[in-house]
Amino acid sequence: MLRTELDHAMHAREGANPVRWRVSDGLVGYEDAVAEMERQVALIADGKADELVWLVEHPPLYTAGTSADAKDLIEPNRFPVFATGRGGEYTYHGPGQRVAYVMLDLKRRRQDVRAYVAALEEVVIRTLDSMNVKGERREDRVGVWVRRPEKPVLPDGTMSEDKIAALGIRLRRWVSFHGLSINVDPDLGHFTGIVPCGISAYGVTSLVDLGLPVMMADVDMRLREAFEDVFGPTVQDC
Repeated sequence: MLRTELDHAMHAREGANPVRWRVSDGLVGYEDAVAEMERQVALIADGKADELVWLVEHPPLYTAGTSADAKDLIEPNRFPVFATGRGGEYTYHGPGQRVAYVMLDLKRRRQDVRAYVAALEEVVIRTLDSMNVKGERREDRVGVWVRRPEKPVLPDGTMSEDKIAALGIRLRRWVSFHGLSINVDPDLGHFTGIVPCGISAYGVTSLVDLGLPVMMADVDMRLREAFEDVFGPTVQDC
């Protein structure tokens, strides 16, 4: 989907309330986060709550998506492992990684899962672009990637690439939950306990690893601006 199309494809219909924007301090337990998402999704689907984007950090943990392969969990006893209903395979969450749980009613927007995923990718790409980092999509790999020309080429002779952001979603009654994560400054060594997203040929990076000593609050601001470009206005949650 072209960038100009994304500017309007996922905006809410005219007259809809702004999306609530919530940022949690400290580390949020994964089970607590899922329970809150379940609660919010039910309210949104019933028309009893506005849409919500919730920004959190988690303690170190691994999650298994619906396509996870047990052999990709290399160190099962390293951190807690949670089965989750989102799409995708194994991923890591932990301090220094911004997780955005996105709860939008696609009935009010566009009932198109591929367009929605493309829009989330676009939010990440625009967030990175505002910090002079070129994030890219790959047709055969989920997430957002950055080229690493300073690293050795891959066995097939192509340029090395690292993953900087992951995506995984679920829909219930056309309301989305789960969402995306951007590596700001996590411990990249924590990713070695899994094969991230089932892809072993590529590495993982972060904004700080790329030489950008950014603060989480700065990333949050840029993420919100990019989200509003793609999905429409937000209002700070109480």
